[in-house]
Amino acid sequence: MADFFQTGAIATLHRLGPTDLDRLERELNEFSKLSRIALVLPCLINEVGTPALDLLISELSNVTYLSEIVVGIDGADHKQWQEARKAFAQLPQKPTLLWNDGPRMKKLFSQLKKASVETGDQGKGRNMWICFGYVLASGISNTIASHDCDILTYDRELLARLCYPVAHPSFGFDFCKGYNARFTHKLNGRVMRLLFTPIIRSLKSIIGSHPLLTYLDTFRYPLSGEICLDVDMARRTRIPADWGVEVGMLAEVFRVSAAKGMCQTELSERYDHKHQDLSPGDARRGLHRMAIDVSKCLFRTLAAEGIKLDAGLLGTLLSTYARTAEDTLRYYAADAAINGLAYDRHEEESALAMFVESIRAASAAFLEDPLGTPLISNWNRVQSALPGFFSDLREAVRLDNA
Repeated sequence: MADFFQTGAIATLHRLGPTDLDRLERELNEFSKLSRIALVLPCLINEVGTPALDLLISELSNVTYLSEIVVGIDGADHKQWQEARKAFAQLPQKPTLLWNDGPRMKKLFSQLKKASVETGDQGKGRNMWICFGYVLASGISNTIASHDCDILTYDRELLARLCYPVAHPSFGFDFCKGYNARFTHKLNGRVMRLLFTPIIRSLKSIIGSHPLLTYLDTFRYPLSGEICLDVDMARRTRIPADWGVEVGMLAEVFRVSAAKGMCQTELSERYDHKHQDLSPGDARRGLHRMAIDVSKCLFRTLAAEGIKLDAGLLGTLLSTYARTAEDTLRYYAADAAINGLAYDRHEEESALAMFVESIRAASAAFLEDPLGTPLISNWNRVQSALPGFFSDLREAVRLDNA
């Protein structure tokens, strides 16, 4: 039987069999006449020219319901910026690119800093944030979809299913989170499987069923990079600049929106993307850094909800997490076996051991500084502090794209 079970906290929109993509895109073209749709693509310069990005550009070339495509390019010098422009120029929708490391954009970030508007350091969160700002500044779109540029299995169905719930005029959703089954010859998604879900359930066993924990545990893949939201929500939300952006975004949506306005949707039959190294010996790289950033963001989000996280609780969490995650390994071993997938128990145990150290490091950082790096200011704050910023942003982007 196809899975159409509703978890209860938010609506879950399932993929029940093959998608009639022609119907979805035909309806999205109709919806876009009333509610225009923008696509935001946060892109690292080292993703330009990869098979994943080439596939993405090929698939997007046939999408007709988008009003604008905005691409944030991080890490590019002048030569690489020109290469990125050339790559995305293949799209018939004529996308707008933001050169986040160019002199004009650097000047704008400096202008924000002088006005005491927090933008954080360079990272995916800041890239998304400035792209959202450009969509708001352009005033063209009512809905914003965003996904990563490293998806190896990308097709148009993913984007259509991501946009459909928010763009639909009668559904009443203003936020949608995408999810997928993440596997190849083995199970992927280690940070979600072995860190995030076990730590959420460990906290629930210690603290109890706090509404935020129940909400986070409802999402099938809370760390996915695929979201769609109403522009008003993009204007009001604050997000982290680092790897904690997905958790931070979910927490902000919980804060500013009602559960009935949120949903999650299954995007495609299978999903694969560029995999990060585990990097057990280097907390500044790969999944090690991601695990620390995600854990710190979670702790600070819970503290902001009034949950007291002291050294005693965080110490108990380490032990509870280790036991919960060990049980989880057994569940995934059985899941892999029944589906004929490879399952390297030693590799999984190694990841779990590193995640324990990541939680320990995140706990120490939280106790030393419970506030940490502030979230990026929302766009309402920017407009209040610098009323002419949107105009400056449009002009800087226009000149960079000239």
